[in-house]
Amino acid sequence: MMNAFEQPQTVLVLGGRSDIAQAIVRKLASPALQTVILAQRSNESDPVTIDGLPDAVSVVSVPFDATDHAHHAEFVQEVVTAHGDLDVVIQAFGQLGESVNDDPVAAGALADVNFAGAVSSGLAVANHLRAQGHGVLVVLSSVAGMRTRPSNFVYGATKAGQDAFATGLGHTLHGSGARVLTVRPGFVRSAMTEGLDEAPFACDPDDVAEATVSGIRRKKSVVWAPGVLRGVFAILRVVPGFVWRRLDR
Repeated sequence: MMNAFEQPQTVLVLGGRSDIAQAIVRKLASPALQTVILAQRSNESDPVTIDGLPDAVSVVSVPFDATDHAHHAEFVQEVVTAHGDLDVVIQAFGQLGESVNDDPVAAGALADVNFAGAVSSGLAVANHLRAQGHGVLVVLSSVAGMRTRPSNFVYGATKAGQDAFATGLGHTLHGSGARVLTVRPGFVRSAMTEGLDEAPFACDPDDVAEATVSGIRRKKSVVWAPGVLRGVFAILRVVPGFVWRRLDR
């Protein structure tokens, strides 16, 4: 259970190889932290690890498939049985889905991971957090879902769905002791974006981690990284379509 300083004992990461999630875990590290469970795709044979944690922290790697919707509730129960209550769960899996805008099969597969996987795993986690009466589900959304760009509108649509789901889920948990924190990063310099042209207001995983941990400790429901993007997208969401298309060139 979280202590009085909102420091967790147990953290579960769905998508354990995520640069952003690992930065969040490092930022959460404190004398209270005991166990970190890093869930990775079952077809990845090498156990995922995380550097920079105190030696006393136990890091465990477990198999997880975002598209195995039928077994997400069972997966959560197995983790709880092995490691006890979950204080922070980070939903960090996802794919960028390059060149899927005109490919129905690839687009459907991307939606299955980024959106359907977020829904089924998010509900499984939320059901447990509600039952235990505490805990935070951190959902790594994206500003790409705030207004979809022509160049990556399928990816943006999946993140828009994930973001809307996380927002609604947070409302349903109100009063239960459990909560949802939706994190909306802009362009993050990470393994996923390596080789891509940087967008304005680009940041690093540590910047997202700082905003996320601050949001957890202040019991926020939404954080942006960097924070300036909140104001930027308040404007961009209402600019005329012809301007929006020109900005995406």
